Amino acid sequence: MIIKVLFFARLKEQLGESSISVELVDGSDTNALKETLLARGEQWLALNDEAILMAVNQNHLSQVVTLNNGDEVAFFPPVTGG
Repeated sequence: MIIKVLFFARLKEQLGESSISVELVDGSDTNALKETLLARGEQWLALNDEAILMAVNQNHLSQVVTLNNGDEVAFFPPVTGG
């Protein structure tokens, strides 16, 4: 299955990518996606920052979810403002 992955804010700058497509085995979950991305190299360790948030199909995650072909996963730092 193919997952579209989006990166926002400082992650976009650190990774040099705003979006990529990732192929995963059917039945993979968000942890498998993150592990696949981390295996790409040192710069991808930015995703290990505990502050980084994840959303699947624009729904924020509070737990691991199984992905489906065509899902869109976004990684982004918390938004702050005043």
